[in-house]
Amino acid sequence: MDHPRRRGCTGLTAQIEPSGDTVPQHSSDTRTALVVVAHHRSDSLTAHTARRAAAQIEAAGYRIDLLDLHAEGFDPRMNTEDQPDWGNRDKPYSDETHAHMRRILAADVIVAVFPVYWQSVPAILKGWIDRVWNYGFAYGRSKPRLAGRRMLWLALAGATADDPIAESMQSVLEANLSDGIAYYCGFSRSTVGLLLDAEERPQRIDADGVLLVGEAVAGAERKAQYTDFDRRARRFVEEFLADELVAA
Repeated sequence: MDHPRRRGCTGLTAQIEPSGDTVPQHSSDTRTALVVVAHHRSDSLTAHTARRAAAQIEAAGYRIDLLDLHAEGFDPRMNTEDQPDWGNRDKPYSDETHAHMRRILAADVIVAVFPVYWQSVPAILKGWIDRVWNYGFAYGRSKPRLAGRRMLWLALAGATADDPIAESMQSVLEANLSDGIAYYCGFSRSTVGLLLDAEERPQRIDADGVLLVGEAVAGAERKAQYTDFDRRARRFVEEFLADELVAA
């Protein structure tokens, strides 16, 4: 990696195993999970993690709506049509935004999977929130339309588990995502699952601000590293689903 900002992101290619699972038949009362992917590469570790999370959630009995923001060509840029009108909370927004609003309303839980950029979300995910989680829809009413929904943020970070920045990264993400967005929009619960050690080359900033990049892992060590990564991601989803069952 060639820039300090990428300490919180990963574009690493993952080996994806094809799934032979059949799609389960859902009853009319099946709960829906909207799984949002924010990465430009379908072969990234982020996309791999999103697919595994979706399969895990589907196996638990949920209907999956997989929203790949890049693949679907979502435009994260704010525009006049979707600019909030503070004097009209019922302003009709663009057709694209309304289509995404319907998908959110149809979901009982939302899971966002993304690489951490600058201790925050990628621009495309931030733009999706800016345009779609809009005034009069996600906030601005005495009872938010998203009230009672639950959110899991799976954040992939290149920082190592023993990097002192990991603790502050968790705190910043929780403040921005859980307190600053989900709580503000009426979600009953928001959980940030920070997945560290997402890069094949360990890296950290030393006391002088120099980026130190270690040797790439390979062979059995690489396999063990990403087996553990998948295990940690699966545990976050398991805990989220367990809490969801209790809440239901």
